[in-house]
Amino acid sequence: MNEKREIFISVDVETSGPIPGEYSLLSIGACSVFEPEKVFACTLKPITDAFDPKALEVTGLSLQDLTENGLEPKLAMKQFSEWLLQIAGEDGTIVFVGFNAPFDWSFVNYYFHRFMGENPFGFTALDIKALYMGLTGCTWRDTRSSKIAAHLKPHATGTHNALQDARYQAEIFRLVWQIITNQNHRA
Repeated sequence: MNEKREIFISVDVETSGPIPGEYSLLSIGACSVFEPEKVFACTLKPITDAFDPKALEVTGLSLQDLTENGLEPKLAMKQFSEWLLQIAGEDGTIVFVGFNAPFDWSFVNYYFHRFMGENPFGFTALDIKALYMGLTGCTWRDTRSSKIAAHLKPHATGTHNALQDARYQAEIFRLVWQIITNQNHRA
């Protein structure tokens, strides 16, 4: 039996608050981890008026602007799903990769199920913070992006733009993956 190749997809989202359903998914950025030029990005119309002012301040997004110019959530999730299927092809399995993946995955999962009936990523996500902690044996507090960046020295930086952050996360993942791969080759 042929195993499908795993395709790691770095996903970052910006939201209007801490939990899906009560708050809205406002933007999605995604890229193939090992082919970061393959990207997906969109902004979405809010599904609720609720927002945490700090969340909007960090993102610079406006609920009013997104109400007028964002994609309907069903269309956004359909387009994201189609992009993922195109990336996967016939022989690929997509793997959700995130920096603090539980947060981003919870919104993506909620929106896929609510608007599409299923999540093409399935029910799991790979968290870069946890992977890094396992690799280095550091404390959880040392998995903050600033601490990881100081150690790994990526070229990119986080900006709270979903696509730029997805690319930044992909670079962090590749740097961690390189260390793991090098250790495995020496073992």
